[in-house]
Amino acid sequence: MHQAVRQGFDDAAFVDRRGRLSEATIWNLVYWDGEAVVWPEAAVLAGVTTGVVSRQLKRLGIPQRREEITLENLKHLQGAAVMNSWTPGVPVTTIGQVVLPEAKPFIELLHKAYIAEPI
Repeated sequence: MHQAVRQGFDDAAFVDRRGRLSEATIWNLVYWDGEAVVWPEAAVLAGVTTGVVSRQLKRLGIPQRREEITLENLKHLQGAAVMNSWTPGVPVTTIGQVVLPEAKPFIELLHKAYIAEPI
């Protein structure tokens, strides 16, 4: 985390031994390919918000899949976000040297799914 902050980042994303992005320090990562929500295929501690959002995306008919996300294939995605118990989606615009679009419709979709969960 400290190394990421020294390099000008707000937080750190973890990369496993196989080069897969998994999660951030207190956040779950999620991606957008322009049509489907992409959850990282890696060892993660999935939070409650991730479960809520995934469940409601399914109910809303939004395509989802799990995929290994590396810095190389990250370049082909249309957006990224982090989520945790504080929020269902904050845009991520840079991971390492890869710049991603803010993807406002993606962030709005994550929030829509979250608020669709019955209380």
